[in-house]
Amino acid sequence: MTTFGPAMPDFTELAPGVRRLLAPNPSMMTGPGTNTYLFGVAEIAVLDPGPLIEKHLEAIVDRSAAPIRWVLVTHTHPDHSPAAVELAKRTGAKLLGSPAPLGRHQDSTFRPDRELIDGDRVTVDGIELEAIHTPGHASNHLCYRHVQLNWIFTGDHIIDGSTVVIDPPDGNMSHYLASLAKVNNRQPAILAPGHGELIRDPARAIDWIIDHRLQRESKVVAALRAHPGLTVRQLVPHVYKDVSEHLYGWAERSLLAHLEKLADERRAAENSGYWSPT
Repeated sequence: MTTFGPAMPDFTELAPGVRRLLAPNPSMMTGPGTNTYLFGVAEIAVLDPGPLIEKHLEAIVDRSAAPIRWVLVTHTHPDHSPAAVELAKRTGAKLLGSPAPLGRHQDSTFRPDRELIDGDRVTVDGIELEAIHTPGHASNHLCYRHVQLNWIFTGDHIIDGSTVVIDPPDGNMSHYLASLAKVNNRQPAILAPGHGELIRDPARAIDWIIDHRLQRESKVVAALRAHPGLTVRQLVPHVYKDVSEHLYGWAERSLLAHLEKLADERRAAENSGYWSPT
């Protein structure tokens, strides 16, 4: 993992009809906080209202300065969607996105009025947003492409200044790498992430993430060959020598995702919790 950049402004106009409002939830995992995006001028679509924080909800309504018609989410992790239901309740907006899967770290309160699937489009004040299904970090993850600008709003699929955790069973490394290629194939002009600043060289950023994941996978394969018959936890120090020990818990989750990918490819096998190369 790398560190996030300098402090971000709380509110920024990024392009005509596109504004970013920073939620006050900074942390090691969220960086400066969750980016909430506002689309439109005469009517508004809100993307990722974030955690249920009263002053952030008030800021969303205040900064919108127009009727909020739609509330969209990229996925249902607790730093992105819990405020959606309350915002819709206060404004009469419709909830759009993909329902929460079962499992921990999911916002089960989010039940969309309209479930979006890959290729679906939403029009707000002349702006077209296209949903792109990008599983990997979360099975229900959607990115949204601003069709006119060809910007892609990436939620936690791609973030600025850091890699994301792939946490099985809902997280899946094979799906994640395929989804990165899917976004790259759209040749976006800019990536607008769920955390951090705009990414102005999307191809380079995506190539770096893919290379980073494949380099980590090579370390997993080397560790399996050198130390066969270890548990995931026992493998972590061999694979993540470059990571501080206080992050080993999260590293263990991503390591499991790598191992499951290798197992799917019949390059590794697990027996009673112990992993070896095949």
